[in-house]
Amino acid sequence: MGWNELRLNRPSPLFERLDPNPSFYFVHSFRFEPTDPESVLASCDYGETFCACVQRDQVYGVQFHPEKSQRDGLALLANFCRLN
Repeated sequence: MGWNELRLNRPSPLFERLDPNPSFYFVHSFRFEPTDPESVLASCDYGETFCACVQRDQVYGVQFHPEKSQRDGLALLANFCRLN
């Protein structure tokens, strides 16, 4: 919970123009285990490594709150709006 640095697993337009390890704000301690490890875009550590962002086709999901994540969050939301 709180601020956590992401570790990007692969390139994605969602993270273009962001720092190599952007920080985002997490408000809960829930997590999920994706059935397809290839869908994991980013992970982070909070006692153990967990999935923080997934993508499959044109569907994206994040475990953090971009709207509360200041500069990196605004950049991620702008990138999301530019997706085709």
